[in-house]
Amino acid sequence: MQNSEKIVKKYKTIAKPTDKEVTTNKPVIIKLKRLAEEAIIPQYAHAGDAGADIYALETCTLEPLQRKAIATGLSVEIPPGFEIQVRPKSGLALKHGITVLNTPGTIDAGYRGEIKVILINLGSESYVVEKGQKIAQLVTAVVERVEFREIIEDLSSSLRGEGGFGSTGV
Repeated sequence: MQNSEKIVKKYKTIAKPTDKEVTTNKPVIIKLKRLAEEAIIPQYAHAGDAGADIYALETCTLEPLQRKAIATGLSVEIPPGFEIQVRPKSGLALKHGITVLNTPGTIDAGYRGEIKVILINLGSESYVVEKGQKIAQLVTAVVERVEFREIIEDLSSSLRGEGGFGSTGV
């Protein structure tokens, strides 16, 4: 058993995808490379989850309001037309005030470097991120390319109009 498998078992038994999962799409293949032997492959905790958990490769302490790019020891090759969004874990956010700073972070199809997760401690106490701990979730999404066209005339009107920040209430 590899080190990464031992670490995963320490935290939780991982749900494996089954033929009974409901999906209308073929799985998108994301090529993944371990940059460190102990790096843990992203895992879906439950059948039907949108996000796959990604794990810390290092142990570190985040003081209140401190941010850090946490190594995962993984790099990916995402097919053209897709991105991976890096999103916070709700339990870390609720219980400890730990969140992903640039939510959602985007991993573009052309990026081949190590995936790092920028965590910030918005809580009032120090928080220790343990090696092998779930720190974020990865959601694969389709990317639509658009063409921006500058116009001289006014934009068409809408019910919302120019109402922005706080326009519908707090």
